[in-house]
Amino acid sequence: MHQVTVMTRQGCPACERAERDVARICAEVGAEWAACDVDTDPEWRAEYGDRVPVILVDGAEHGYWSVEEDRLRRALA
Repeated sequence: MHQVTVMTRQGCPACERAERDVARICAEVGAEWAACDVDTDPEWRAEYGDRVPVILVDGAEHGYWSVEEDRLRRALA
């Protein structure tokens, strides 16, 4: 089973959209997902802070700023 992580930030409308999209897609394909606030960890803030939301699939960066639904579905297939 794949694990999707959304690197996010509070008060970020794009992050909220990405979380909704990821939640819907993961529910449909049976994948697990979680959201992590980049501002809770200095290393995350340095790595992802300028590009949130960042989508990780199984720990590897998959994309950022928005969810590419078809591409994410292929990665989770």
